[in-house]
Amino acid sequence: MSEITFRDATEADLPTIVAMLADDEIAESREGASVSDEYTEAFAAMAKEVYNRMLLAEIDGKIVGSLQLVFIPGVSRNGSKRALIESVRVKSSMRGHNVGTALMKEAIRVARENGCKLVQLDSDLRRPRAHLFYRRLGFVQSHAGFKKALT
Repeated sequence: MSEITFRDATEADLPTIVAMLADDEIAESREGASVSDEYTEAFAAMAKEVYNRMLLAEIDGKIVGSLQLVFIPGVSRNGSKRALIESVRVKSSMRGHNVGTALMKEAIRVARENGCKLVQLDSDLRRPRAHLFYRRLGFVQSHAGFKKALT
């Protein structure tokens, strides 16, 4: 297999990103089948934020993985900046080929390079394989997460 490379997403990448988001047994019911105005507007808002990135993994110029990386300045932990990782996806045909590991390691490297002292994420309780994956990368399941839909 060719080398995995990384870059920031552009609006032109949205169809592939949205397809990867929807290609998931848990998320398929909440993601759209195509790039709607909501996706385009959300990406435009993200692109304006210096602390908000969509990181892509590519092999031979083809997108095989993505995640959102958000840097959060804060006063807790002695004024530490933290990184939040969201929406981690690997193209279904590339799962099991270390794409996710490489993508996460790149996100951690970028977070460290940007002065973050902590990287955090949450994962759906229905994803035990993902939890094992994150633990293998050194993440500790130290907190209980809570969400409230505002719809």
